[in-house]
Amino acid sequence: MAGKKGQKNRFWSDEEKRSICAQASVPGISIAQVARRYSMNTNLIHKWLKDPRFAPEVAEGIVDDEGSGFLPVEIERVASLPGSTHPPIVQSALHTPLSAQRVEITLSDGRRILVEGTTTLSAVLALVEGLIV
Repeated sequence: MAGKKGQKNRFWSDEEKRSICAQASVPGISIAQVARRYSMNTNLIHKWLKDPRFAPEVAEGIVDDEGSGFLPVEIERVASLPGSTHPPIVQSALHTPLSAQRVEITLSDGRRILVEGTTTLSAVLALVEGLIV
């Protein structure tokens, strides 16, 4: 089936594509939000973002990659207090949203956790604890 009945393919000008790509590149705005705004599929925006004609800031290197990178992390089991699953120092920060847009954790046995978008530290810890067991 090519599409819904009565729905035809739309033509997007290059300027419209650049505008939509610029909106999708704003920090804190998801591509899905922009796609819903224009009643379009997110895959089309992803395709345009890969094209340097419509996302020139990526091609020109304007995107600031400073501050992004990989950090080694070692996780050790800590004896918890009675009635608590986490040490008190971590307990206060459990529900604070992470500021990173992407967190990727690769364990020594090759298992990976990829978290995109803001999330709480408790959710990331729960995923890690599930892999350790």
